[in-house]
Amino acid sequence: MITIEDHLSQVLAGARPLATVTLPIAQCHGLVLAHDCAAKLAVPPFTNSAMDGFAVIAADVAQASADQPVRLAVTADIPAGAAPRERVTPGTAQRIMTGAMLPDGADAVVPVELTNIPAGPHELPAEIEVYEPVAARRHVRNAGDDVALGAQIVAAGTKLSAAALSSLVSVGYGELEVYRRPRVAVLATGEELAEPGEVPAPGHIPDSNTTLVQGLLREADCEIAEVARTGDTPAELLAALRQAAAGADLVITTGGVSAGAYDVVKEATSGAGITFSKVAMQPGKPQGHGLIEAEGGRSVPMLCLPGNPVSVFVSFHMFARPVLALLAGQPMEDAVAIHPRRMATTSLGWKSPPGRRQLAPVRLSEAERPGDLPTIIPTHRLGSGSHLVASLHKANALAIVPEETDDVGPWDVLEVIEL
Repeated sequence: MITIEDHLSQVLAGARPLATVTLPIAQCHGLVLAHDCAAKLAVPPFTNSAMDGFAVIAADVAQASADQPVRLAVTADIPAGAAPRERVTPGTAQRIMTGAMLPDGADAVVPVELTNIPAGPHELPAEIEVYEPVAARRHVRNAGDDVALGAQIVAAGTKLSAAALSSLVSVGYGELEVYRRPRVAVLATGEELAEPGEVPAPGHIPDSNTTLVQGLLREADCEIAEVARTGDTPAELLAALRQAAAGADLVITTGGVSAGAYDVVKEATSGAGITFSKVAMQPGKPQGHGLIEAEGGRSVPMLCLPGNPVSVFVSFHMFARPVLALLAGQPMEDAVAIHPRRMATTSLGWKSPPGRRQLAPVRLSEAERPGDLPTIIPTHRLGSGSHLVASLHKANALAIVPEETDDVGPWDVLEVIEL
């Protein structure tokens, strides 16, 4: 058997980042940035008011008080989005809204609350009374206070969130060069598979794997190129694999990778560039990977996952997610660490197979007291059996049980992989 780390290293060695495309920024959510982005605009792009009030010369109101207010003539109105038309001169003020450009001559803003004008919509007053002084630059946001022109905003290799896209729009971007979203073909093997919702015939089972993998791919921001179910005929499967690969960047199969007489994936791809290994993990020991030759001659990465649903779930997170991250343009170090890890305390015990690293689906809950570790509980009382699919929806983490441990006890401390 080989280690999880060795298998992952082999899997990633066959993947390369996809081509880049330039897209409108609204279409870039979840994609990976292909280049560093520096600010094309300063933020704010111009000096503006931080308050609703009046743009003034600070020296004019230096002696203002409630007993001796300073009176200023109001000469103009500056709503947000309008450019000032005249300077502020000594003895005058201009009404200004939050975010509006500060007019020339003004060096401070008096909030409306410090004047005799009530807050809210009103006609432009002819004059105001100011009841408190304001210092120069008070309630003023200078151009570039937040972001200077040319400052780096988002680095290449960043998966673009809504906040990152908003930041890039604010500094002048309307389109971005990003890595293309991976397209993935999914093939489930086995004559025993029944369509979702069908009453299975004797000896048949519902095909939950196809739905599982499709959902996991959507959660990983991938496009689904094709979904198919194939029987247990090697020639039929190999033809289906090559056809699916023609329109995909990655092919994922489920089932047919173990040592059974009808494990057709191994038989169909024998000599076709696919390597099968026993990985020292539970669930998910049988694994396959390599490059499949698509119709047209292009080589496409392929992952062959086991057939049991919990094995598929664990294997997808351990191997498919890093490959997809690498295809999508994330750096190798980010792809390998695609899921964050932390320590947690077990609430219940369970058994673990000796000699293999167990990855048990668990429910991770935050600690009630500050400083305590979060707690985990297995999603099924039997731990991580590869067939225990009905409780899989409760899992938000995988507990890592070391190879030398065969019995997890209550209050043991384990490393967990957050999903």
